[in-house]
Amino acid sequence: MSGSVRVVEVGPRDGLQNEKISLPVEVKVEFIRRLAAAKLRTIEAGSFVSPKRVPQMADTAEVLRRLQADAAVRYPVLVPNTKGMEDALAAGAGEVAVFASASETFSRKNIGCSIAESIERFRPVLELAKARSIAVRGYVSCVLGCPYEGQIAAAAVGSVSRQLVELGCYEIALSDTIGIGTPRQARDVVRAVADEIGIGMLAVHFHDTRGQALANILACLEEGVAVVDSAVAGLGGCPYAPGASGNVSTEDLVFMLEGMGVSTGVNLGLAVEAGRFISAHLGRGSGSKVAQAMVSHGDPRQAM
Repeated sequence: MSGSVRVVEVGPRDGLQNEKISLPVEVKVEFIRRLAAAKLRTIEAGSFVSPKRVPQMADTAEVLRRLQADAAVRYPVLVPNTKGMEDALAAGAGEVAVFASASETFSRKNIGCSIAESIERFRPVLELAKARSIAVRGYVSCVLGCPYEGQIAAAAVGSVSRQLVELGCYEIALSDTIGIGTPRQARDVVRAVADEIGIGMLAVHFHDTRGQALANILACLEEGVAVVDSAVAGLGGCPYAPGASGNVSTEDLVFMLEGMGVSTGVNLGLAVEAGRFISAHLGRGSGSKVAQAMVSHGDPRQAM
């Protein structure tokens, strides 16, 4: 297992995109600033998708414009097509992410096209990125199961991952979109995809719908994965994946890793505070078990 893990904070995008309310730009920017203060060094700031489909992300351009440039922090944004890429570039994005699915049905429900069509849709996006020296991350959704098709073959996950790498993605985040996987499944998929593109290009993005996310992450770390997505307060869910709940919480992930001697560089106490800040604006408590424990009786490692 790696001695360090890079934590990718997805709360401002994947966390907020499924909320019933749209938070003001000022709140989003302050949220991101608090995450950066917690020493999170990759923070997904939003997405340039259709505001009709995901109105919560309609102000991403303004969010980016208000964030102060910081060479130590990366603020990737999600883009679905050339139009989204052009909008992201106009807003000054320095890194973007594209998203494909390992499930044909989910692909059509989520982005309105087949897997093959989605890959072709991303080709000009990657060409624009290369011309501007913009790094592109790739997401593959439904890698451990689909709400419409059930179990997904590891070979299908490997195929989509390989195609995204061939287009030019520097990293592939394997996503358990509905939080249905278990550790053995997660390990097997990671092994299959690593055979296609190498373990060094893999990240994992697990939702905690059935309470398996931390166990799944641990299984993947034991295979050599060293990049993990999470969201403070356990924010998240997918608007096109019925039943999907939030991401694994950043606080719980950092607590586990640091307790195992795996460095994240994240200040746990400040991450908890960022989670409390955004939860208060959403009108509910934090979904992080660690944050809840700190409220109840404190924790000697909260300033870690």
